[in-house]
Amino acid sequence: MVDRARPTSRELTLEIRNVIQDLPVLLTAPLYRRWHLRWGSTPAEVASRLPGDSLMHGAQYKSTRAINIDAPPEAVWPWLVQVGCLRAGWYSNDLLDNLAHPSATVIVPELQHIEVGQWVPMSPKPSLRSGLKVHSFETNRWLLWTTPDSTWAWQLTPTDHGTRLIARINARYDWRHPHWALLGILLMEFGDFAMLRRMLRGIKTRAEALEHESTLPVGMPAALGTTSAR
Repeated sequence: MVDRARPTSRELTLEIRNVIQDLPVLLTAPLYRRWHLRWGSTPAEVASRLPGDSLMHGAQYKSTRAINIDAPPEAVWPWLVQVGCLRAGWYSNDLLDNLAHPSATVIVPELQHIEVGQWVPMSPKPSLRSGLKVHSFETNRWLLWTTPDSTWAWQLTPTDHGTRLIARINARYDWRHPHWALLGILLMEFGDFAMLRRMLRGIKTRAEALEHESTLPVGMPAALGTTSAR
């Protein structure tokens, strides 16, 4: 866990604005479920097998989303490794998923260690119900997080212009524990799309900005090397 200063008033205002902007998406996601479960992905990507698919039989929720990033896989991978509440954040709605602490905009060296069984916290004190665990990974290629009722796979495929980043979530609603099943429905059916889309764009923006900054000619202002999400 990384010590972080409290958000400034400007940062907090921006976080509140982001949540307000996403509210319509959060509230209406079930209405266009079929579309958003495949946001950004191709039919071939949706049909492909990814790590974790064999672990979650009978999943009621399965999403495959993707984005192009103008940076190589090795420049994208570190942003995934350091994800987590009060770690580097989730690059999404920090007000909701990182206790209002702004997500990191740099690679944090002390968060670059990764091992099987490591927590990917969704709260300050992760548990089987409030955190994911690293199940398996292949550096710069794929990463799999799991909970008892879900899998979350990331695949990084090199392209001519950088990386194709794919995120797949498989989730099962366990009605033997109704309160957890209802919470899962709330998080997946309503919250997942808005948060994950913002996360994918957040990773894209950060990886591209850092990559472009590193390739700038000597003396050129770094700001010219940044890029916004598309």
